[in-house]
Amino acid sequence: MGYNGAMTKVLFFNYEYPPLGGGAANATSYILSEYTKIPDLEVDLVTSSIDPEYHIERVGNNVRVHRVPIGKNKKNLHFQSQKELIVYAWKAYFYAARLARKNKYDLTHSFFSVPCGFLSLIFKYQFSLPYIVSLRGADVPGYSDRFGFIYRILTPLIKSIWKKSEFVIANSKGLKGLALKTKTEKEIGIIYNGVDVDKFRPDAALRSKDEFIITIGASRITHRKGIDYLIRAIKKVSRQHPNVRLKLMGDGNAREEFEELVKQLDLQNNVEFLGRIPREKTPAYYQEAGLFVLPSLNEGMSNAMLEALASGLPLVATDTGGTKELVADGKNGFVVKMKDPDDLAEKIEKIMDDEDLQKSMAEASRQLAENISWEQVAKRYFELYKKVSDE
Repeated sequence: MGYNGAMTKVLFFNYEYPPLGGGAANATSYILSEYTKIPDLEVDLVTSSIDPEYHIERVGNNVRVHRVPIGKNKKNLHFQSQKELIVYAWKAYFYAARLARKNKYDLTHSFFSVPCGFLSLIFKYQFSLPYIVSLRGADVPGYSDRFGFIYRILTPLIKSIWKKSEFVIANSKGLKGLALKTKTEKEIGIIYNGVDVDKFRPDAALRSKDEFIITIGASRITHRKGIDYLIRAIKKVSRQHPNVRLKLMGDGNAREEFEELVKQLDLQNNVEFLGRIPREKTPAYYQEAGLFVLPSLNEGMSNAMLEALASGLPLVATDTGGTKELVADGKNGFVVKMKDPDDLAEKIEKIMDDEDLQKSMAEASRQLAENISWEQVAKRYFELYKKVSDE
């Protein structure tokens, strides 16, 4: 990136990092990879281990990944329980405190307001380290129905974490808007997620000829993703299009329930649960598909949608998180009503029935993706680091 100057040292907190976690984990991985190209930056990430051991991994010459054991159940790598988050916070604190005593950091950077932002708040007082918080979704009050009670308890703490930070950064306009509903006085900036346009790209040779494949990308299989509404929409579409096939990458706590719904609707030939797919194998699943659908009830900036965009897929998505930034209605996809299988089915069929529309939308998606890169994301965060460390 062409930077030269004083070294900036950052202590980074994120409780999830591949193979653990979802979108925030993958975003962290991409950003750290870009950080290896910045010679004036050193980063120590403190994250979770997937086994009972502590581990240290190197990414390039200037990034270290420290994994602390949290009693992780390997059968559910996508989802972290409240107990696991508490264990992470406890162990990460003591581990990171040793790092902070040994290394002269300029600041800390936390993905998620809690528990990571709380660690940054503690380190601000204990080690006089300023900090940046990146909002990722579930850490913003009101994002997930599952955390309704917890939000009521934690909102005052979350607002305090934001207030005492140097910068609070959301990954979409939608997430920023949700954060502002807490009546926080803190200014909230936006740095969108990026996408690897070399790894994720169209490949006509892999496109399925016999089936029309729909993907929602590598995703958590949870109620928040609205997958049950998509399954019901597939039932409607399959009546006129028996060759439609929904392929679901990922795992999660609602998978068994959705598998049962598929059986009830007699869709075993139209819906396939692939389970967790290794990151390096996900591009081919986008390339064989003809359409990406995200019927989510809430999102930040979906990494899966960005990957689909770069893979040259038309997009059908609900109006949440970063949808309006990535879906130009009628140009590269359609924005659909939330919790509405009928609207989903109608828009899916509209794309399936028009090959010219498929082609024009695919081209528009790829064109948009080429203007979004992880290099730009890393560059903007590094600029914030310099602002903080130079103060």
